[in-house]
Amino acid sequence: MKTALSIAGTDPSGGAGIQADLKTMTMNGVFAMSAITALVAQNTTGVREIVEMTPEFLGQQIDAVFEDIPPDAVKTGMVASCGLIETIAERLRFYRAKNIVVDPVMVATSGGRLISQEAVETLKTHLLPLAIVATPNIPEAEILSGVTIHSQSDIEAAAKWIGDTYGCAVLLKGGHNISDANDFLYADHAGTWFYGAHIDNPNTHGTGCTLSSAIAANLAKGFDLPTSIQRAKDYLSGALGAMLDLGQGRGPMQHNFNLTGEFAKEADQGGKRGPDFVGETGHEQLVGFISPPEQGEFVL
Repeated sequence: MKTALSIAGTDPSGGAGIQADLKTMTMNGVFAMSAITALVAQNTTGVREIVEMTPEFLGQQIDAVFEDIPPDAVKTGMVASCGLIETIAERLRFYRAKNIVVDPVMVATSGGRLISQEAVETLKTHLLPLAIVATPNIPEAEILSGVTIHSQSDIEAAAKWIGDTYGCAVLLKGGHNISDANDFLYADHAGTWFYGAHIDNPNTHGTGCTLSSAIAANLAKGFDLPTSIQRAKDYLSGALGAMLDLGQGRGPMQHNFNLTGEFAKEADQGGKRGPDFVGETGHEQLVGFISPPEQGEFVL
């Protein structure tokens, strides 16, 4: 089984951060692992407090993963300070990590700031050059490039500037536009548009985390970058289109929209129970599981 590592902050409400990454990677068919950069007290309404890991402890987490189960892809998300970014970059270089997807998380969907200003410069110089692709949204791309974005030509110019300056492919996400979800990939000095219909769903908490994690999962499975992006966009559209409605702010998506099989069923959907699943004594073993769970499109 292919493997992927997320290096990011937490979200106790489950819609973004490490929690969203692990769900996304699992639903996209890889074994998901994590190294936590910060404990974030947040939910769909906002960020309350951030407690960072020390660079030393973050390094130990990354070492523990690479020394035991080397990942086939790595996604980085929220990294709030210079020391953490430097540690990540040093460890990824040391292990010669492959398929690194950098999601330059700077501001939460709810509007809360997630990274210090000085850390932005460190991210530019230390992490972006390691990436196979960076996935900024429009506000993040404006910060990284200095280009004010109002049009498709601005998107193309900003992506080109970031890619040429830091030597990585750039997927500039256009989902902050009202009418569409078109994303622009700048790679190998050429540009490609990925077109998508805007989904009228206000619950967009964790969309960036989800897209970047899905890209990493597909890269881990051996798909090329354009195919990984398209598959990730299709998965994200499905999660948004499921129209999950939880929380009092911008709610989470339904990451498991494509989950089928016996263990996904609720009690009123005919899920097996009692004698179908336990031995005659009621405890010792599971019996009656005849066939494996069905596989969805995004697992393959």
